[in-house]
Amino acid sequence: MGERHCIDYYTKFIWNGGASLNKILVVDDDVNIRKLICRILTDAGFAVCEASDGNDALEKFYINDISVCVVDIMMPNMDGFEFCRNIRSENQDIPLLMLTAKTGISQKKEGFGAGADDYLTKPFDAEELILRIRALLKRYQIISAQTLTVGELTIDRESHTVTADGVRSDIPMKEFEVLFKLANTPGKTFSRNQLIEDICGYDFEGNERTVDVHINRLRERFPSEKYGFRIKAIRSLGYRLEVLS
Repeated sequence: MGERHCIDYYTKFIWNGGASLNKILVVDDDVNIRKLICRILTDAGFAVCEASDGNDALEKFYINDISVCVVDIMMPNMDGFEFCRNIRSENQDIPLLMLTAKTGISQKKEGFGAGADDYLTKPFDAEELILRIRALLKRYQIISAQTLTVGELTIDRESHTVTADGVRSDIPMKEFEVLFKLANTPGKTFSRNQLIEDICGYDFEGNERTVDVHINRLRERFPSEKYGFRIKAIRSLGYRLEVLS
């Protein structure tokens, strides 16, 4: 990553979103990369906060109102993986975007396992960085601290639980996210790619049929005749949730 990406940003992609209340924590031990990322984000309308490693980032995270963390992996003292694990261990529900110079799938697996929401490989284009951050913010803003009721089921995003007949229970996280996404806008059809990008991240490299597995498990878990809704497959398009009258 270098000045060319900053030049590309100014010449081909200008954001007109105005000032933003979102503050981004940028964590990277390379001061030049960190300053460049901060410059890009500031010009895109974000407030920024800098940290040079995971320890520094944890301190600044808890004294600032952070909306998104952009975290390098390879850093001294505390690397990006450990930082993400620390954030998730405190049940902090905040978007985490990891950066790396390596392209291996093993690092991506470890990153997602540590709690990262998305992954971006260096060098990257400034436009793509902003797109991913905005997508993460949109995803979290749509689903944060909401309670939905569909049919006989209440879905609580804050506790990641579902309740029916007064009984609250947990379901696997990916199933929950698929269910909440569909239930948030009943009647709207989502393509498999939309569901994968929103639930698994922009650059998910698995099979799109992974969504089918989650849908089938949800159907088995919540039969329509008992819960008053169904998840319907729309041929060649995707899925939508329908509330039964």
